Amino acid sequence: MKLIAVTDNRHTIEALAEKIIAIKDVVDFIQIREKSKSVRELLTLIEYLLNNGVKKEKIMINDRLDVALMMGIPTVHLPECGLPVQMVKQRYPHLRVGCSVHSFKKAQEAEANGADYILYGHCFQTNSKPGLPPNGVEPILHMKNELNTPIYAIGGISLKTIPSIQAVDADGVALMSSIFKADEPYSITKKFFEAIQHEK
Repeated sequence: MKLIAVTDNRHTIEALAEKIIAIKDVVDFIQIREKSKSVRELLTLIEYLLNNGVKKEKIMINDRLDVALMMGIPTVHLPECGLPVQMVKQRYPHLRVGCSVHSFKKAQEAEANGADYILYGHCFQTNSKPGLPPNGVEPILHMKNELNTPIYAIGGISLKTIPSIQAVDADGVALMSSIFKADEPYSITKKFFEAIQHEK
C-alpha cells in the first residue's frame, strides 16, 4: 500500500514546507491542496520543496493544472467537480492524473476517462466533513473487483482503521489531519507508513 499526505490549507508557506520536508522520506506522495493560497505562493512553496530534497515525483498538485505545468510536476489531482479528467489527459498525455470520487459510479467514470488513480472517500467520520455521514470502505471492495485503476482511501483514517482498509484491498491511504495537525508530523507519519507495510 502507498501513503499520500494531503495538505490541510491551514499553515503558512514556511510552516507547511517545514512539515512536508520532515515527512518526505516516510510518504509515497504529498498532495498540495492549498485552496486559499495564491498561485505565487504555491510556486514559492514548490520551489522551496524542490530545493530541499522533495522529489518532483512525490508531489501531486491539487486542482491547479497551471501550477503543475509551470513547475514540471508530473502529477495533478482533480476534484470530482474539477477539470474533466479526459480533457486533461488528452491535452497533456505526459501527466499522471488522479481524481477524487464519492461513489462507485463516479469511480467508473473516472476510469473510463483515463484517470491514473482514484481517491475515494470519505471513508470514516472526519472533522473536515462535519455532518456528512461517511461512505465506509465496502465500496472500495466493489471498485477493486470491477475496476483496474488504483484506489486510495481518504477520510477519517486512523491507525485503528488501517486493517479494515487493507481488508478491502485498497492500494493505499491518504491522510490530512493526522499528519498536518500533529506537533511531530514525522513521528505519526512513520507509524502510518509502517502500519500499511504489514500484510493484511
